[in-house]
Amino acid sequence: MRLAAIAVTFNPFTSPATPKLTQSSIPSTTTINPLKINTHENPQFSWKLAKNWMEYQGINNWEGLLDPLDDTLRSEILRYGQFVEAAYRSFDFDTSSPTFGSCKFSKNSLLTRSCIRETGYKPIKNLRATCGIQLPGWIDRGPSWVSTQSSWIGYVAVCQDKEEITRLGRRDVVVVFRGTATCLEWLENLRATLTSLPDDVPNVGSHGGGAMVESGFLSLYTSGNATCPSLQSMVREEIGRVLEAYGDEPLSLTITGHSLGAALATLAAYDINSNFGNAPPVTVISFGGPRVGNQSFRCQLEKRGTKILRIVNSDDLITKVPGFVIENNDMAVNVAGLTSWVQKRVEEAQLVYADVGQELRLSSKECPHLSKGSVASCHELSTYLELVNGFVGSNCPVRATAKRVLGEHHRKNWHLCSL
Repeated sequence: MRLAAIAVTFNPFTSPATPKLTQSSIPSTTTINPLKINTHENPQFSWKLAKNWMEYQGINNWEGLLDPLDDTLRSEILRYGQFVEAAYRSFDFDTSSPTFGSCKFSKNSLLTRSCIRETGYKPIKNLRATCGIQLPGWIDRGPSWVSTQSSWIGYVAVCQDKEEITRLGRRDVVVVFRGTATCLEWLENLRATLTSLPDDVPNVGSHGGGAMVESGFLSLYTSGNATCPSLQSMVREEIGRVLEAYGDEPLSLTITGHSLGAALATLAAYDINSNFGNAPPVTVISFGGPRVGNQSFRCQLEKRGTKILRIVNSDDLITKVPGFVIENNDMAVNVAGLTSWVQKRVEEAQLVYADVGQELRLSSKECPHLSKGSVASCHELSTYLELVNGFVGSNCPVRATAKRVLGEHHRKNWHLCSL
């Protein structure tokens, strides 16, 4: 048996720096600089995506594309990352504003006013999440931002541009989730014990007692109130409309998010594949996501064909929580029964998690200008996008390193030739 992570139940799923685009830190929307990351692959390779789009959506679990990182896949990861960045830029973080917790822009102008490049996508649905924690009555006497139960968490957008559809090889629907931003979302994050999925989601598994997921994430996904339906019902309703409108053409569902948003993306993918028998390929692109569920949950995701690509920064604490990952290992040494005792206590506490999908592992320490960053900066979405943009492969982690290695190689060859 191996303990793959330290048991940490304090679970800050986004660092205080994650909602970096706050009212006080960004200028007005007319002066926000467009994102600088280049997501266009070399035109001579543009045919690769249209011809092999299912491969880039993970039908073969991205085999042969991650190490070294395929340039077309890199471009796709960055493109979806920019949709998440748009969600952060669109959220009203100003706690003094009467519209705190809402989207600052209209649905139709969301992508353009958040200043990401022309996407060819049209937002068709705003998404909200509701905290399921029952608050004491006195909380209403405090600032309204403390007790904000429902808040804008993301959006659904459909590719409508004919040229982009041709480039992609299909019509793509993207579901986007931001990370933690409100007090009650933080409280939900701290509910780190596992809980069974509700009865309306099939959860019969071959391992243990069925699929279980983190209590707080499930609460945010399934809770609703008199004024706001649950995130789950909004996702199901919109996916149903999409399938009715576009189900007779090549179609993909890509769900993406950062931090808490990555966890919600995983739950949404599970829910869609569990409740829509005619669902097109469902792919999750997650950035800096925490663990979500147990081994049975992972098995059910795999059984339903859900493809998940987790982009992980080795220096990001959030990707190592909540709970433990315990793996059986016949070679492990059992010291006076301590290991089995620990495993039993962890299992009783419902803290045994399992990582899901395929992993693209990056490291801030390998990037010269990010290596001295703080714990918080290691979790920021901007850090993830920069690491993806510069990553080459495990033997040569960043492009700057690649240039240095090639330079040393050329200098050595020049020296030998001059002898």
